[in-house]
Amino acid sequence: MSTKEELLSVSMERTREWILSVETPTDMTIHVGETSFSLHKFLLLSKCGYMKKLVPEGDEADPFTIEISELPGGAEGFEYAAKFCYGLDIEMKLGNIAILRCVAEFLEMTDEYAVGNLVSRTEDYITGEALQSLSGAIHILHSCQSILLSAEKVKLERRCIDAIAFFTCRDIILTAPMKVIGDQEGYWWSEPLSILRFDVFQRVLIAMIARGSTQLALGLILVPFSRKFIGGLEIYAKVRKKMDPREEQEKRIILETIVSFLPREKNTFSVSFLSLLLKAAMYLETTISCRLCLEKKIASQLEQAVPGDLMIPSYSSDANTKFDIDTVKRIITNFMECENENYERVTKLMEEYLSDISSDPNLSVSEFIVLSELIPRNSRSEDDGIYKAIDIYLEAHPALSDMERKKLCTVMDIQKLSFEAYSRATINKNLPLQIIVQLLNSDQQQLSDRCSDHHSEPAPVSPYTSDGGLYIQRENELKMEMMNIKTKVSDTDKKSVSSASSSITSVGTAGKAPIQKKGLIAAAPIKLFPLLRADIAWKPPSKTKAKTTVIKSRRHSSS
Repeated sequence: MSTKEELLSVSMERTREWILSVETPTDMTIHVGETSFSLHKFLLLSKCGYMKKLVPEGDEADPFTIEISELPGGAEGFEYAAKFCYGLDIEMKLGNIAILRCVAEFLEMTDEYAVGNLVSRTEDYITGEALQSLSGAIHILHSCQSILLSAEKVKLERRCIDAIAFFTCRDIILTAPMKVIGDQEGYWWSEPLSILRFDVFQRVLIAMIARGSTQLALGLILVPFSRKFIGGLEIYAKVRKKMDPREEQEKRIILETIVSFLPREKNTFSVSFLSLLLKAAMYLETTISCRLCLEKKIASQLEQAVPGDLMIPSYSSDANTKFDIDTVKRIITNFMECENENYERVTKLMEEYLSDISSDPNLSVSEFIVLSELIPRNSRSEDDGIYKAIDIYLEAHPALSDMERKKLCTVMDIQKLSFEAYSRATINKNLPLQIIVQLLNSDQQQLSDRCSDHHSEPAPVSPYTSDGGLYIQRENELKMEMMNIKTKVSDTDKKSVSSASSSITSVGTAGKAPIQKKGLIAAAPIKLFPLLRADIAWKPPSKTKAKTTVIKSRRHSSS
């Protein structure tokens, strides 16, 4: 500081002390909003170019009143400026530096009116200290949001954004790269940036891209910001909440912009996060391209998904089902079109998904079948999962006809059921009787094959060994199941015969069998008789057919 500047500073300090010591009456009133300040005109005019321009020349000695509107920071900001004019110490810190800089600019407190004025003092603090760290730049940027126009005028917001882009890119280069963005992972600065206004947040992303930021870095910022944005939407509500059209359009644009910034790299985000974005896109009715983009991203890493990721509510008033199954169809179709080797994992996912939506009373049989056939059958090593979904569907839809039940069961391969699933299926009252008979027939055939293999071996397995014991145990279980089926069918036949006993004539000749009323057993296929009637010996299908022909001819001759 030169000698002249030192003398001027000392003179101002003595003048201030004299005014305060003699209690000189104020001669200037400043109204800022609802707050009034009674001050000394000389001290304000010596540092504020804005005040000096408002007070006419020659009227410096007369009392004067000024009303200031649109002052950055309002009364708080003007109080900072007034204290500075009176020579009082002002603590500059990250929390108030944005207001101080903007107030100094508004009141024109430059070095043109006083050496070391408020503008130069605040600039020295901003450039020399505040913007020298990422935390300082973020803090000031948050402060600028309440005085955005004034901050843009002094280019403070732009300088903060540039500093943030520089430090974040450097931080990512110096820090070990992260492979996948999870729900809780990210750098410390991801959370503070997520509470910025969207227009400011978007400018930060653009600045990072301009500095060559990686796709991963963008994702680390997008995740927390998107979660906070979607948190304000009731995407899980049963009924879509009505919003103001202008607000809805604004949110729609924000979400579409977020999706446009998503990195193209695979596995950058978790499927749960992508599913959350898709649900929000369906809720806000974004553009079709926005939704298709999210569907393809989910399909590309579908093996990482859980059933809840596919449970997308139907927000349309025209939808019949509770969940949007058309979207799931497109996702699975996209998955099948990609070169994937994770069919088994996705098959399990679809089986669990079907189990979850099977209880929907509006889900039709045809829709269930279409969903179950999206994944090829040969990709399923066992059909326990699809059987579970069928069982839940039959339980939730008791009014299905026999034809619909049979059609539903065609998606299941009974040969691929485990022992536990088979045991439950054979006593499942919801399954059609024909399916239960097929299950028992299949199991009997398997036991017969095992028995044949057992006798063809040079050293047969002893029934007292572990393998032989399991074989005998399963054979006994099968016999008990056959007895139960036989009992049920016999009871049905007895009731049918009893109801028609008055119209039946017994034929007692020794060479002819009596003719009986057809019951449930007669309605069953001929080849299944050995499973249901213990008094009829098993014969191949061709011989059984010949036997039936003979019986028909005898009945014809007796008449």
